[in-house]
Amino acid sequence: MKSFKEILKEIKKYNNVVIARHIGADPDALGSQFSLKELIQTNFKNKSVYAVGSIASRFRFMGALDKIDDLDPKESLLIVLDTPDKKRIEGIDNLEEFASIIKIDHHPFVEKYGNIEYIEDQASSTSQLIFKFALDNKLKLTKKIAENIYIGIVGDTDRFLHDYTTNETIRLVSKLLDMTNIEFTKLYEPLYIRPLSEIRFQGYIYQNLTLTENHVAYIKLTDDIMKKYEVDSAAAGNMINDLKFVQEIIVWVFFSEDVKSKIIKANIRSRGPIINDIAANYGGGGHIYASGARLTNWVDAENLIKDLDEVAKNYLAQ
Repeated sequence: MKSFKEILKEIKKYNNVVIARHIGADPDALGSQFSLKELIQTNFKNKSVYAVGSIASRFRFMGALDKIDDLDPKESLLIVLDTPDKKRIEGIDNLEEFASIIKIDHHPFVEKYGNIEYIEDQASSTSQLIFKFALDNKLKLTKKIAENIYIGIVGDTDRFLHDYTTNETIRLVSKLLDMTNIEFTKLYEPLYIRPLSEIRFQGYIYQNLTLTENHVAYIKLTDDIMKKYEVDSAAAGNMINDLKFVQEIIVWVFFSEDVKSKIIKANIRSRGPIINDIAANYGGGGHIYASGARLTNWVDAENLIKDLDEVAKNYLAQ
């Protein structure tokens, strides 16, 4: 595995740096992207740095995205964050044309696509890795950099509740707060505030969950249902972690129809059974207890439920 110092050496070679991450960006993907962009801009004033992709309106407080239509990739460095495989990179259609590619990720390895790859699959988040990168290279931090790093770590650990919150995570967060003195409690409101329509939608989910005899919970959220509650397909994904402490559920999956993209988003979570290999069978992936996939039809959704139920059955038997 390459070192953070080798990554910095590569960054220093290029005047143009493009930073990308995965489709369906969450707080960690955005937190790592925006914090790295400002980190490079703060420490290397002569560089042009671009953060690319799309963003849900609820996360716009974290930063602004850029256009790179006139940028020559042959003279530019591409850094891809929080994305284990090429097909999930958002905003980049000409990957092979870039002069150099760096991958920084905390997901289990799927495929190599970077000239330099730094992967820590035991890290809580990619935002945690960006902070380690800054520390190792003694780079200057601003308040906004620290805030986005904190939001990214909090988002992927769900406020330090998940299993991959380690001693190192807590130590690094403590160091981040000591170094920057950010008012971290004020960051929770923009991150977690939701309209009343989403709260009512959440109630619909709880009332209409289906539970199998092997303790797999699932719900199919069609476009019609989401229109009724005035929410989009991203809303269900934001609520997926809320079922972590329901006694009767060990695996749960939310299917949300995205008519515009002609896909069905499957967000999957687990309290025991390993699920990322199942998600991979449907073109997705992720962590062993938190994964997702993008399906093209409801038949695949039914098959995914059956596969998850079988995994849960075997887990209970053991």
